[in-house]
Amino acid sequence: MNDALAALYPQHLATLRERTDTALARGGFDHLVIPAGQPITKFLDDQDYPFVVNPHFKHWLPLVDAPGSWLVYTPGHKPKLVFLQPRDYWHVVPEAPTGYWVEHFDIVIVRKPVDALAELPAMQSRCAIIGDTMLDSVVPNNPSVVVDHLHYHRSFKTPYELELMREASRRGTRGHRAAEQAFRDGQSEIGIHQAYLAAVGQIDAELPYSSIVCLNEHGAVLHYTHFDRSAPAENRSFLIDAGASASGYASDITRTYAGKGAGEFQELIDAMDAAERSFVAKVRAGQSYPELHVHAHHVIAGVLREHGFIRMSAESAVESGVSSAFFPHGLGHGIGLQVHDVAGFQASETGGTIARPDGHPYLRLTRQLEPGMVVTIEPGLYFIDMLLAELKDKPVAADIDWARVDRFRKYGGIRIEDDVVCTTGEPENLTRDAFALLK
Repeated sequence: MNDALAALYPQHLATLRERTDTALARGGFDHLVIPAGQPITKFLDDQDYPFVVNPHFKHWLPLVDAPGSWLVYTPGHKPKLVFLQPRDYWHVVPEAPTGYWVEHFDIVIVRKPVDALAELPAMQSRCAIIGDTMLDSVVPNNPSVVVDHLHYHRSFKTPYELELMREASRRGTRGHRAAEQAFRDGQSEIGIHQAYLAAVGQIDAELPYSSIVCLNEHGAVLHYTHFDRSAPAENRSFLIDAGASASGYASDITRTYAGKGAGEFQELIDAMDAAERSFVAKVRAGQSYPELHVHAHHVIAGVLREHGFIRMSAESAVESGVSSAFFPHGLGHGIGLQVHDVAGFQASETGGTIARPDGHPYLRLTRQLEPGMVVTIEPGLYFIDMLLAELKDKPVAADIDWARVDRFRKYGGIRIEDDVVCTTGEPENLTRDAFALLK
């Protein structure tokens, strides 16, 4: 894989330099300065939380564990990496940078954080400094004219980035396959998660987000991260939403499985899987993502009707809010350096906001799809007690088969999620392609 990355990286770097040149010129800045970031110390403690690198830093180079380091770019000059390699016998000291990318940087190794500051441009007022506020001597200004341009264009992945996202998908699907087997073997939620981690080869802190591992009715909790230590008496259903990382790029994958004897639930999973595939097929250049989200509501309302949960038309179910009680989140989001990537609502490279459609407050992406974008498609159908109780108090309750709904509460819910690349033609399904390689 490194040979492929080595071949693709120069073009990726050239693209970043071109975008940055434009952004700095518009903002009237001479330099881009990006701190990798610092670990955050726990309150009333001398231990740190796991380090999370600045996404702008890892956009330029595949370093995700270099706290205290800096990237400096001046248009017309080779980018500079100020790499902190401290003298430390308490922790593992990071090795000097090596690999396919190092020849493209001027690399300065420093031993103390204060020494890094001497390697930064002297006039901070001439710098666009992008980072958080957890720095001692350098104050990030995060100029919107620069950040808006970089965030908007970050939605369009380079071939180098897509190759890393394919690898993240391959790692994630290996974990999903192991997790499914652990479910079939009757393991607990934490046992399933441990099987997932072992197959991925990453610890929790290295994953792009906290894994969601749900057995039975826990699948109705959208962000369930409790991890029961004991296996239930019966594994009726299993929902897992878990991803993996590759040089800082994320995969985000969800699958739902029926246990033994849960044939009626399997039929519902099959219907949702067919619906999800149909939405993936619409990830095309020019497709409005909000319109695709609303379309998904109509399709899922049709699934609810076909499977006997509602007696109203799909149109009525959407207009009355019934579909939202069963599918209360957005269809998906952008993904890349962050699992919920930036600029999902941005109107243009100069900023602005594209509002969510009325009645859909949790949609995370409102842009029109264009080649190079990578989005998730993750429709869901759940039996959430709180939302169903609210629905039961409305006039439309008469058009719902509550006995059938009650019979499915024990399964929790269904979510199926793929990571999909919008191209100039057929979409590329990173997730399904990675699963296919496992066969």
